Amino acid sequence: MSNNKNYHVAIIGGGYSGMAAAVKLAAADIPVTVFESAKQLGGRARGVRHNNVQLDNGQHILLGCYHQTLQLIEQVGGNIEQDFLRVPLQLTLHNRFELKAPHLPAPLHLLAGLLSAKGLTFVERLRAARFMLALNRINFSLPQDISVFELLSIHGQGDELIRLLWEPLCIAALNTPINIASAQVLLHVLRDSLNGLRSDSDMLLPRMDFTALFPERATEYVKQHRGTVLNTSSVEAIIPHSDEIELITRPTAESTAQTKLFSHVICAASPIAAVRLFRTVPQLALIAEQIAAIPHQPIYTVYLQYPKQVRLPHPMLGLDRCFAQWLFDKGQISGQHGLIAAVISAHGRHQNLQHELLAQKVAQELYEQLGIVEAPVWHKVIAEKRATFSCEINLPRPPHITQLANILIAGDYTAGDYPATLEGAMISGVLCARTILATIQ
Repeated sequence: MSNNKNYHVAIIGGGYSGMAAAVKLAAADIPVTVFESAKQLGGRARGVRHNNVQLDNGQHILLGCYHQTLQLIEQVGGNIEQDFLRVPLQLTLHNRFELKAPHLPAPLHLLAGLLSAKGLTFVERLRAARFMLALNRINFSLPQDISVFELLSIHGQGDELIRLLWEPLCIAALNTPINIASAQVLLHVLRDSLNGLRSDSDMLLPRMDFTALFPERATEYVKQHRGTVLNTSSVEAIIPHSDEIELITRPTAESTAQTKLFSHVICAASPIAAVRLFRTVPQLALIAEQIAAIPHQPIYTVYLQYPKQVRLPHPMLGLDRCFAQWLFDKGQISGQHGLIAAVISAHGRHQNLQHELLAQKVAQELYEQLGIVEAPVWHKVIAEKRATFSCEINLPRPPHITQLANILIAGDYTAGDYPATLEGAMISGVLCARTILATIQ
């Protein structure tokens, strides 16, 4: 591309979608500048420190079908087998339910796993298997979107089967209650994870924090390709001109407000930040209102540091009818022995509790359910109140393009097959980069 010198792309936001776009553009020899308002990269998937222990602001599970995410991690120097603990498909609710897929080709591994699942009657296991076969026959596509609960009811899944299998899976995948969750989006996840290669259903649990996993490596990659990544650099305004975009950044203690010109801008900031920036641009006012109307769901992560000898029966374990929905043993996953992360997804009664009381209740559940008698040495509750968009029926999601050809939007909330996942974020960022590259070629 001999005319690349005429292009300079600004990316607002150094989360997974923004850094994915930056890597793809940098690889094509397009100069990029990433503006990240926070001190560290990663957005809603970032590392944090507490009591000199490295944590994440929330737990994220990758699946083997997240091909775009895994490819980009490798592109910037990651090693998938070293960076993750790979767990073949296994869903366990302690003392209530267990599905463990045998080593068979997909989708036989899932069907065999469903037919041998513990905690269900034979009739329930058969109904679950028939449901998956029915989804396969319709190619995981519905004539019109309905709620996950309605879809399950139509296929006769029953209360117990829904509670032990499909509801935990839906909450984990979509972070949205089943009575309002989009069945079509859930089917996209089931299609890609359970109906492709057997390895596509593997669960990948990161051994390192989410900032180190991709954004930090992506930063070095971008810098090696003539790009720039600026932390604590907040964009205050977007001003379109005839053939370029002017960005105004917030003044800092070291500098006054700065104005910079770019050929293209990818807004990969949070929905709130995107609305703030777009509302002042007349051509983007309608898309700003569409973004502002998107509902959100919270995720709470309760970290409990126990004595080092404390461990769970599995690296990842579900609980039934408890505050804590999923437990992660960070000792088995990342060598942080005694550290347990409890995840609570979507709206619920836990939001009415003070963090101190919520941590106490989760610790009490670990005692009652798992017999952990030791008291936590410390706890930390991280509440992401707008962790994901609420993946509801027929939810209007903005496209990655806007009324201005050289301003694009990246983020897991933009239009696509997936719910609010790292894969959705990465796909969105790459799509923006490819759109820009298509105008150059």
